[in-house]
Amino acid sequence: MMHRYKLTIGLLAGAVMGLLAQTGNAQQKATSQALINDYPTVARADYVFGCMAANGQTRQAMEKCACSIDLIATILPYEKYVEAETILSVGLVGGEKVAVFNTSQSLQNIVGDLRRAQVEAEFRCF
Repeated sequence: MMHRYKLTIGLLAGAVMGLLAQTGNAQQKATSQALINDYPTVARADYVFGCMAANGQTRQAMEKCACSIDLIATILPYEKYVEAETILSVGLVGGEKVAVFNTSQSLQNIVGDLRRAQVEAEFRCF
């Protein structure tokens, strides 16, 4: 009887451990999915709008541009995307006051991450 009790406890413990592992995997998957979907719709739409302006106002261009921003979102967290876009926007202003944006290696690394994500997206979507 004691052996049967230990066997039952062992099976229950195994089942609980399996459920905990599944819960952990589900949480990891949800976190991963949240990172992919952390780009607001407005940011995605803005990207697609600009991309279509550069690549044609066709349905095919829209699909490729949507693919592109979706892929960028899997590579680069939204916070990093915003940082890179901000650096690029400020760099367009020009002048001595924004020269640091063009010469700072750490800021250029942030922009480089966005550029690499864009190249990957272009390769896979266009």
